[in-house]
Amino acid sequence: MRDSQALLQFSQTVLQQAGLDEEKAFHIADILLEGELLGHRTHGLQLLPAYVAELEKDSMTKVGEAKLLNDMGAVLALDGNYLPGPWLVNKAIEEACKRAAQYGTGIVTIQKSHHIACLAAYLEKVARQGFMILLACSDPRNKTVAPFGGLTSVYSPDPLAVGIPTESDPIMIDVSMSATSNGLVTRSHRTQEKLPHDWILDNQGNTTNDPAAFFATPPGSILPLGGLDSGYKGFGLGIMIEALTSALGGHGRSEMPTLWGASVYLQIISPKGFSGEEAFKRETEYFKNQCLNSIPIHLDKPVRMPGTRGLELKKQQLESGLNLLPETVNALQELGNKYGVGFN
Repeated sequence: MRDSQALLQFSQTVLQQAGLDEEKAFHIADILLEGELLGHRTHGLQLLPAYVAELEKDSMTKVGEAKLLNDMGAVLALDGNYLPGPWLVNKAIEEACKRAAQYGTGIVTIQKSHHIACLAAYLEKVARQGFMILLACSDPRNKTVAPFGGLTSVYSPDPLAVGIPTESDPIMIDVSMSATSNGLVTRSHRTQEKLPHDWILDNQGNTTNDPAAFFATPPGSILPLGGLDSGYKGFGLGIMIEALTSALGGHGRSEMPTLWGASVYLQIISPKGFSGEEAFKRETEYFKNQCLNSIPIHLDKPVRMPGTRGLELKKQQLESGLNLLPETVNALQELGNKYGVGFN
């Protein structure tokens, strides 16, 4: 088991050794740790070596600020210049919350952000302040999901995360508009494991749970959310994410970027600008309890609200330590050795 504060300090120190200032290094380390605490292992500390590699080859910008493209009060458009994604998003959240308090909502788009890690990692802090948060991203360089009915990959998994305040713990949703994520497919292929379900479409149009089909020549693709049965819904939602992120952000696939990055859409909503925070939380708490009281199909598997398992795991790991995957431990040890930072 690994102590959370020790992991935070290790990650921040390595990132600073790789060239980031203290503030940017902290925001990356904090978001990667939060993702790990919530159980998103492919988008937690496993990303640290990849981020450091990006810094080493100057594909992640180390110094500077986001460039203002447009400001219309409740709406803000930024150019992130491939600066660290978690730092850009956290700064955007801070600004959007101020604007939501003033206007009822604050919307920020970021073009050319670097990768922003686990979207769920941003939700709890904002929702516990009484704001609703919507966060979506796409990677204009990445083409791993084929449109419904097609074989050729066109877009990325396009995740959407939503944090909803209630009278108790927030509801935290983090879903991709594809059947699974790039990270899980890559990890399953690396460890030679099958996927839990037939989430891959091979190059002949057959569904499979073998990640090797994704890496074949020509490559397979990740199915849209809904699979062959109702993947037209996932495809439609993917189009929406592409429009919110790349189209509104003003930079996307038409530019054919070559760097690992993200187009980001962030919206913060203040219930005080609508029916009021008390009414909002009363409704969300009632709805949550109605769902939880639904008679379960299997008595030993009651209904669980999105985010509940992650929050429970976070509490457990903060108290007892984090149980990292062996491959993550090995990668962090190698990184520590490289930069002279102890990893125990």
